[in-house]
Amino acid sequence: MAVRRNEKILRPEPMPGRFMVVLVALVLGFTALVARAAYIQVIEPDRLRYEGDLRSIRVAQDRIQRGNITDRNGVELAVSVPVQTVWADPKVIHDRNGLSDMRRWQAMADVLNTSTEQLLRKVENPQRRFVYLERMLTPAVANYIAQLRIPGVGLKEESRRFYPMGEISSHVVGITNIDAEGLDGVEAVYNNLLTGTPGQRRVRRDGQGRLVEEIEVTESLLPQNLTLSIDQRIQSVAYRELTKAVRYHQATSGSVVVLDVNTGEVLAMVNSPSYNPNNRSGMQPHQMRNRAISDSFEPGSTIKPLVVLGALTSGQVSADDKLNTSPGWMRVGGRRVQDARNYGELNLSGVLAHSSNVGTSRLALGMEREDFLDLYSLMGFGSDTGINMLGESMGVLRDQRRWSDFEIATLSFGYGLSVTTLQLAQMYAILGNGGVKRPLSILKVDQPFAGRQVFPSELTRETLRLMESVTSEDGTGTRARVPGYRVAGKTGTSRKAVAGGYGDEYIGLFAGVLPASRPRLSIVVMINEPAGDSYHGGTVAAPVFSAIAEESMRILNVAPDNLTGRQLRVAGWGSAND
Repeated sequence: MAVRRNEKILRPEPMPGRFMVVLVALVLGFTALVARAAYIQVIEPDRLRYEGDLRSIRVAQDRIQRGNITDRNGVELAVSVPVQTVWADPKVIHDRNGLSDMRRWQAMADVLNTSTEQLLRKVENPQRRFVYLERMLTPAVANYIAQLRIPGVGLKEESRRFYPMGEISSHVVGITNIDAEGLDGVEAVYNNLLTGTPGQRRVRRDGQGRLVEEIEVTESLLPQNLTLSIDQRIQSVAYRELTKAVRYHQATSGSVVVLDVNTGEVLAMVNSPSYNPNNRSGMQPHQMRNRAISDSFEPGSTIKPLVVLGALTSGQVSADDKLNTSPGWMRVGGRRVQDARNYGELNLSGVLAHSSNVGTSRLALGMEREDFLDLYSLMGFGSDTGINMLGESMGVLRDQRRWSDFEIATLSFGYGLSVTTLQLAQMYAILGNGGVKRPLSILKVDQPFAGRQVFPSELTRETLRLMESVTSEDGTGTRARVPGYRVAGKTGTSRKAVAGGYGDEYIGLFAGVLPASRPRLSIVVMINEPAGDSYHGGTVAAPVFSAIAEESMRILNVAPDNLTGRQLRVAGWGSAND
C-alpha cells in the first residue's frame, strides 16, 4: 500500500512580507554605503586625506642661524652659537618604563638645577608626545644627560644669541627671546632680515619609513647680517666715561650720543644704568630703557647757539654787535629773567661764553615771532630723527597760536620745550655740517642720505666760531677743552619740572662739535640728577665730553687744528740733531 505524503506540509508556503523587508534592508544598506563612499570621496574628502597625510607625509626643515650684527669695522656685537635642548616624549617614557630607575632622573635634576618632582610633573601625562625639559644647555651638561640614556629623553640642537660686548652696546643691539625673536633694539626692528626663512622638504613615506615621493622642496631664504654705524671703540670709551661720571656724581642716570657730522651716522649711543644681555637674572625694566632716545628733558642753555644763529639769519644783529644785559636782569610780561650776575655789555660770543639769559631773551624778542619758532622746527625738535629705533620720543614742542613774551624768552634759554639726547646731538650736527639737516642712521651707510639746507652755511660757520668762546678762560665750559683741538660747544643746566613748577633736581649737559675748523663729530653728554652741590653742565658733563672727544679724535685719526703754542711729538727714528 503506497504511503501518501502530506502535500500541505512539503509544499513551501509563500512569505512575501519577509522577503520584501530583507530586500528593502539590503537596498537601503547598499545605498547608504554608496552614499557614504560618495560623501567621503567626492563631497568631503579633505578629512580622510588630511588623516592619511598625517600618517605618510613628513616635513624636514633646514637649520639656519640668525644673522650676525657687527659694528662698522666688523667687530661682532651679536652672534648665534649652537646649543643643546633636552626634550622628552612622555608616551615613550611610560611605554618603555622610563621611570623605573629614579636615580637617573635625580642625576638629571641635579645637573639642571631643578627638582625631580618638577621634571616628573612635565612627563606625567602619557598622552603627550613632546615637552621641553630644559633649553639652551651647555655642551658639557648636554653630554652628561645623553650618557644617562633615559628612554624617551632626547637632545635637540638649537642656537643661542650671544652678545660679546655685553652691557656696553645692549641698548643699541637689543635682545632676543628664547626662540630667537627680537624683543628690543636693532634685534627687534630688523628681526625679519636677521631671521630669514628655513627651507623645507615635504616627502611621503610608507609604513616602513621608505621614501615614496618627494612632494615639495622650498629653498632657504638665508638671513642677512647687519652692519651698524656704531664704532665699538668709541662706544666703549663713551660707556666707560659715562659710567664713571654717573657713579662719581651719584647721578640717577646719564646718556651720551656721538654722531658723524658729515653722514648722520650714530658712532656711539650709551646709557647708564645698563644691563647685561647675556645674564638677565635680576634685570629691572628701567635698565632696558634706551634713555638717549626715549627720555626727553628741557635742554637749558644748550639751545642758545640756535637763538644766536636765528638772530644772525634774520639780520637783526651782526657777530660784533653788543647787547646791554645790565643790570643782570629784565622784566618780561611781569616776570623776571636774570643772569648769574651783571655782565654789562656783551657781544654774541660773550652771550654764549657767559650763558646770558638776558642776552638771548633780547635776541629772541627782537625777531619775528614766526621766524623764531621756525628755528626749533627746522632743527627737528618735535619730530623723529629718522633713526628707525623702537621707543624713540619726539620730545615736546608746543603748537599754539599765541605765545606770550615771557614764553618766548624762556624758550630762548631752553625752557618750555623738551628734547632727547639724540635730538640735541642732531642739532649740533646741523651746526657742524654747514646747516644741512639729514636723517640719522644706526646702520652703516655707503653714501650719506640726501640732506636739506635749513640754515645758511656761512652763518652756521660764524655761529661755530662764536661758540668757541664757551671753552675759553672766561667761558662756562673750560673743562670741555680737548688738547690740540678747537671745540665749539655749549654748557647747559636745567631744573627738572615738578607739579606746580620746578624742583631741586637738575640735569647737567654739554653739547659740542670738533674740530671746530672742520667739524667731524657732534657729541652730547647728559647727566641726570647729579647729587651734591656740583650739578652744573660745566662741571659734571663737560669733563666727560673732553675725555670722549680726545680719544675719539685719536681713534679716528683726525688731525689736530689747534697746535698754537704746543709741541707736536712724532714717533720715529733719528737723533735729536736730525
